[in-house]
Order: sequence, then structure tokens, then C-alpha cells
Amino acid sequence: MKLEILSFTWNLFKSETVEQVTAMTKTGEVTILDSHTPLVTVLKPSVISIIYTDEAWVKSEKDFAIGGWVLEVSNSTVRVLIDMLVSIDDVDAAEKAKKDALAMMEKFKDAKDKVDMEKFIEAEDMLLKSVAKLKLSEIK
Repeated sequence: MKLEILSFTWNLFKSETVEQVTAMTKTGEVTILDSHTPLVTVLKPSVISIIYTDEAWVKSEKDFAIGGWVLEVSNSTVRVLIDMLVSIDDVDAAEKAKKDALAMMEKFKDAKDKVDMEKFIEAEDMLLKSVAKLKLSEIK
């Protein structure tokens, strides 16, 4: 099956020889295999796992932390549109980002005006993304 992981501006990961994609949706974990039923679902910031055959015809597994967005399955093709993709090599700053996000959320948790509420929501999103990165580091 084919897999494309895309952002709004570029193709982040692409393979024509994917056996399995596992991701966390808003309603729970989903594993996509070839000939999966058509599906469109919202992803949570989490880890996405991919089992595929690489260019040397070796079965490989790749895990990425993702910021969430949308996963679509149709005609043995999986498309994942995301706002963040982090490989295991990029998770070093995740613990600091988590602490910063928690501090920001604490600061704006009792927000009364719209600007402060937006900052709280932004901090919450930052927290979810940093936790996804930390989960990725736990896998490896």
C-alpha cells in the first residue's frame, strides 16, 4: 500500500511499499493494513508507527511523533496531513518543551479574556506535542 505523510508545504515521508500504519485517533488507536476500508479520521498528537520495505528491500519500521491532524485511507493509499513530524533524532528538547508548556498553562489557566484563553490553548497544544515526542523517545 502507499503512504504519504504531508504538511501544508511539503511531502515529509513517502513509500509505495507500506505493510502497516498505526496511529492514535481521537477515538482510539487504529492500524491500517492493505485493502483497509475507506476512512477519514482526526489524529491526536501522538506517535505514528510505519512498517514498510525500504529501497534495499529490507523490512523496516519507522516511528515519528506527530502533532495531529487528519488521516485518510482510500484505494490502498494512506494520506496523513500533519502540522508536526519529529523523528527519534529530534526529541532531545521535548522535556524542556513539556515543562515550558505546563508553566504557560498554569499561568493562563484562569484566563478571563480571549487573548489569555488563546495562549492557554496554544500551551495545551505545545504540551500534547512535547508528550508525543517523549513517547517516541520511550519507544527507542
